Amino acid sequence: MSEVLATTDLSKRYGKNTVLRQLNMTVPEGSIYGLIGPNGAGKTTTIKILLNLIRATGGTAEILGRDSRKLAGRDFAQIAYISEDQRFPEWMTVEYLMRYLRPFYPTWDVERERQLLRDLDLPQDRKLKHLSRGMRMKVALASSLAYRPRLIVMDEPFSGLDPLVRDELSAGMLENAEGATVLISSHDLAEIESFTSHIGYLDRGRLQFTEEMSSLTARFREVEVTTEAASQVAEAWPAHWLNAERSPALVRFVETEFEPERTLAEVRRVFGEPRQVELKAMPLRSIFVTLAKAGREAE
Repeated sequence: MSEVLATTDLSKRYGKNTVLRQLNMTVPEGSIYGLIGPNGAGKTTTIKILLNLIRATGGTAEILGRDSRKLAGRDFAQIAYISEDQRFPEWMTVEYLMRYLRPFYPTWDVERERQLLRDLDLPQDRKLKHLSRGMRMKVALASSLAYRPRLIVMDEPFSGLDPLVRDELSAGMLENAEGATVLISSHDLAEIESFTSHIGYLDRGRLQFTEEMSSLTARFREVEVTTEAASQVAEAWPAHWLNAERSPALVRFVETEFEPERTLAEVRRVFGEPRQVELKAMPLRSIFVTLAKAGREAE
């Protein structure tokens, strides 16, 4: 699988504030890659550098095999960009906007455009300034997918939207993104967990890890151990056990390298023969909270 996006030792500073620290990231072709991380981790900065909206301080970024600093019109005709602060000429109607955009994209598909407008229930005769935020995000999606882009970049597209609109946006993207690669940055982890194929975790300007979603959820477990005198257990625990919580008879922690036999063997090594061991799978949101807490404690 080839790479559609790649950064090498990418850095960005604003004065004394370093936002990106030698970021190395690749996004495989055909993937739906979720870029997650705490506020201020550098997600939006990374996207803007990739799209040549801002310049890096150091390192390189490539998009569709081209240095992002050299992106030209023919390149942007293959890229869709949808962000939470999307802006449109407010005096235009939905229909006028579509007609205005068509000549800029050689691959614009009018029939696909009409189908998207129908599926997203967009009023073609209404001016953009009279649309709700959810409707405006639907317009952004329809105008981005009508020309069948090779790459779809979405920066916090679900921010501030109600659950129904989020579902409609997700469904619209998935139904019309066949053959495209998707990079999505979002805090709505429950939403993106349902469709992302890969996850990259960005923290303090560095990519802490990147892996397939199935692998990520397979290796994280919340572990509850019921044992005698739990509060007296020694602190020499495996480094991959995070965020320990204790009560007199119960210890709870997150196992980040779960393997059934090895994990249970380590539990017995640390706790002896516990009365009960409970292992719980974790959704992406819980995994994110675990990593964010651990990163904060390491500062």
